[in-house]
Amino acid sequence: MTADVKDSSTSLKWASKLKDYSQLMKFTLSFTVVFSCVICYLLAPKVVVYDWKMIILLFIAGMLVTGAANAINQAVEKDTDAVMKRTGKRPVASGRMSQQEAYLFALIAGALGVFMMWEFFNLSSALLSAFSLFLYAYIYTPLKKVSSIAVLVGAFPGALPCLIGWVAGNDDFSAPGWALFGIQFLWQFPHFWAIAWVAHGDYSKAGFKLLPADKGPTKFTALQAIMYSVLMIPVGLLPYYFGLTGKVSLIIVLICNLFMVVQSVRLYMAMDVKAARRVMFSSYIYLPIVLLALLADKM
Repeated sequence: MTADVKDSSTSLKWASKLKDYSQLMKFTLSFTVVFSCVICYLLAPKVVVYDWKMIILLFIAGMLVTGAANAINQAVEKDTDAVMKRTGKRPVASGRMSQQEAYLFALIAGALGVFMMWEFFNLSSALLSAFSLFLYAYIYTPLKKVSSIAVLVGAFPGALPCLIGWVAGNDDFSAPGWALFGIQFLWQFPHFWAIAWVAHGDYSKAGFKLLPADKGPTKFTALQAIMYSVLMIPVGLLPYYFGLTGKVSLIIVLICNLFMVVQSVRLYMAMDVKAARRVMFSSYIYLPIVLLALLADKM
């Protein structure tokens, strides 16, 4: 009976620790990031046969690198996470995990992920992965308390997974790869500003400066969201222009882009959290639909 209790207690501890590591690497966010990387890898013309072994290896390497960046982010932002309602229960912020443990996880995961990209794909994708990790963890993360330009800086590592996937598959930096990068790069502005609008109180409490206007949610912020949503339209046409996909995806991408413009305009007109939340959820839906439409048209 005592052995059963000990086994149960050990199992609970392991389950709790596994949950903490999942939160540390922001599993859902990391999955979304790696999803775009894998899709762009599959879009590369040199990837003719879908080798599940290579797809799984890319997914694991991507999760390791992205998880490492998120772990460093949480270790650095331990104190600010602790004062925000939406992040206060994270493992490092809550004290369930030490900063040293988070940094150690990041070191091992990041090094292993970059090594896998080099070993199984190519050096260029490995170097891009390392650069993306560095940019997110050591430039974007501390910059969030300094200036709203952090969103611009953060958009680069946020979009690099598309280019990493392309380079891993095609072993070059050709124009279609940059077009895929551009789609995800521009998408991040209405996406992040909508999140910052909804969570403005929490972010202000932590000292984060993520909205383009110092006064918080303003017409200027909404106009910026409209501007970047409009820019997404011509950039969204580039995969078709470069011959990467066909007319079906062109139509789907165009509809999705127009939908994002409409939601951003509605934000400008309403100027409230409800409208910002619509932009936020629309952006969540936008990216997987666009990426899957591009892939489906290639197939």
